[in-house]
Amino acid sequence: MTTPGNWQKSSFSGGSDGNNCLELASSTATLRLRESDSPATILTATPAAIAHLLAGIRHITPS
Repeated sequence: MTTPGNWQKSSFSGGSDGNNCLELASSTATLRLRESDSPATILTATPAAIAHLLAGIRHITPS
């Protein structure tokens, strides 16, 4: 499997060196996520799966 070359860093990246962040890349059918300090580890998901994850997070009540 080839990975896309259009990785984008999160706008919420911490630190001044820019090496502590989440990066996202997309293709027609998938979204890929990785941490900048471990770029070889890539989480691949469909847009529907990410939408379900975000919906679940929104419904969590803080303790």
